[in-house]
Amino acid sequence: MVRLLLCNSSLSPLSPPPPPKPAFVTPPIGKSIPTRKSDYWQKTPSISQALSSTLISLALSLGIFCASPSHSTALESVAPQQELICREYDDYADDKSTGEAVTNEEIVEEAWQIVNDSFLETGRQSWSPDSWLKKKEDVLGRSIQSRSRAHDIVRRMLASLGDPYTRFLPPTDFAKMARYDMSGIGINLREIPDDNGMPRLRVLGLLLEGPAHSAGIRQGDELLAVNGVDVKGKSAFEASSMLQGPSETFVDVTVKHGNCGSVQSVKVQRQSVAKSPVFYRLEQVKNGPSSVGYVRLKEFNALARKDLVTAMRRLQDMGASYFVLDLRDNLGGLVQAGIEIAKLFLDKGETVTYTVGRDPQSVKNIVAESSSLFSAPVIVLVNKNTASASEIVATALHDNCKAVLVGERTYGKGLIQSVFELNDGSGVVVTVGKYVTPNHMDINGNGVDPDFRNFPAWNEVARYLSACHKPQEG
Repeated sequence: MVRLLLCNSSLSPLSPPPPPKPAFVTPPIGKSIPTRKSDYWQKTPSISQALSSTLISLALSLGIFCASPSHSTALESVAPQQELICREYDDYADDKSTGEAVTNEEIVEEAWQIVNDSFLETGRQSWSPDSWLKKKEDVLGRSIQSRSRAHDIVRRMLASLGDPYTRFLPPTDFAKMARYDMSGIGINLREIPDDNGMPRLRVLGLLLEGPAHSAGIRQGDELLAVNGVDVKGKSAFEASSMLQGPSETFVDVTVKHGNCGSVQSVKVQRQSVAKSPVFYRLEQVKNGPSSVGYVRLKEFNALARKDLVTAMRRLQDMGASYFVLDLRDNLGGLVQAGIEIAKLFLDKGETVTYTVGRDPQSVKNIVAESSSLFSAPVIVLVNKNTASASEIVATALHDNCKAVLVGERTYGKGLIQSVFELNDGSGVVVTVGKYVTPNHMDINGNGVDPDFRNFPAWNEVARYLSACHKPQEG
């Protein structure tokens, strides 16, 4: 059983997963470290831990895939005596090696246990451990004769929770969710702690015949550098952004094969996996600043942060002194991309958002780690289809007095879902937390009201921001 995080990746609970891409070399399992069933019952990672490392690696795989390197140059090898004490990385063991040994009853109980340990009730229905235990006794009181029957029972169990975002995924749908490549070269990365607890970036998903696979990158390789820049200490999101670039261009990737193999530098040709979501232009405004930079962000994909930075820097060079960030009809996407974009406008230590789990003491705040990249006043345009990651960005800028909101009340989706794989390759999506704004407002079900319904005069914007009070931390 494996857990991954899906934070608000779509507006509708019934939205289809991303379009399928070529199959992975080995069966995909999720966004986090492959977890054996016996390990799961010990401890479920906190939301803050999951956010820090699992929002990006949308696909993992089982088993180490070894391919003969092509177009690669070996830089160094491990000495023979070193190999004697080197332990190969073994977190790729196939949990489903027992095949059909897993029973239908075990599948149902596994799904029940996940909800019991992780589910955050956010709707009108009341959920309690006692009522959920009664549910288990009811559904497991008799033999389950077929796998399809077991899946139907899980569907009904989850539906009884009254949460439209908590749902069952048959094996085919679960596999599709793992085929999203945000690196641009056909790999997915995951932060794996070494024996000393230091994070390392491992290749846990590999597209068959994709650019990285063809260049000789293997399942289980450790990513060491991108274009000569050491990735030590960087998140999977940051490293994936470094790998991105225009289609058909090349990127130099340095990897170490497993724990015991050689270090190699490979040149990989990027492929087109995501379109730029950014449109921008410079506008001249009467009765206001001479030049205003207009930037429309259509979705939060792998290119969003990098392309937004490029657009705003160009607009600044062209003379823009104010910015309009248009998030209308932006339904969200990669929430981590939204968080990273919000940080571009915030000062060190300012809160982007809070995450809240089932434990009232589990409130965590996500803050900017460095000074803001852009300090010019911003108008954020929102409407009823501004949702999820867009709402996180809008409230982060608004509550920290960096922007005013103009337009309509936003959609109001601030839930965090985790996706867990069951031992037969199916999965369950479970609501495990929610986002709260820096001003401690619950986004979900409420939306965010704008400061102005109609486009204000620029002197009104300046007056509003000068009178704004930043939230109290904590």
